[in-house]
Amino acid sequence: MTKVLTALKLHHESFFGAHEFAEQTAQPTPEDSRAWSQIIVSLLTDINGLGRKKGPDLRDGSDVKSANIWQSIDTPRFNGVIKSGTKSVTSDKLESLDSMPFLFFVLWDNEPNSKKERVRIWVVRTQEDKLFRETCKKWYDLRMTGDIISNNFQLHPPRNKNLNVFRNTCGNLNYPLLFNAVWEQDHYEIITYDPDVLTNGECSTI
Repeated sequence: MTKVLTALKLHHESFFGAHEFAEQTAQPTPEDSRAWSQIIVSLLTDINGLGRKKGPDLRDGSDVKSANIWQSIDTPRFNGVIKSGTKSVTSDKLESLDSMPFLFFVLWDNEPNSKKERVRIWVVRTQEDKLFRETCKKWYDLRMTGDIISNNFQLHPPRNKNLNVFRNTCGNLNYPLLFNAVWEQDHYEIITYDPDVLTNGECSTI
């Protein structure tokens, strides 16, 4: 866990250090939530990535989705959550989840009461989670009938809220929370760490 906290501190310092210069020059704050989120998940789970190779985000076939609220202009959300509109033989099919052990969601936002920066990580066991798979199937079915044209399956996270609810037109669910840490002056304090959700976690209805 020491490496996780060290990496999180480096991410925070890098982001807000760059933000200072961004404000001076009236430029957007440079950040790479995708890469940082994958690094943090790898450190937290001991599941490394593929290096320079193309493919899933993690070597076991799992993927990591990220969204960063800090200094954002638009409304960050988790995009491209499931395969759709690609040349893959499992694209737009529920079978695309069968080779993916986990789907991690990393949200960088602010705790609503203290306004302090925080990072939360949820995880779905995509091969096992019935409610999540039901939501995906509904979306795929609507794609097949043409009721949904977009190939971007989005999940709207609980931005700056003390909730675990992700929203989608095909189903709003509570997602299993793996990790929650809040920035305290010069370091992160871990609020929640529940590795049990990696083996027993399930989405639940609201």
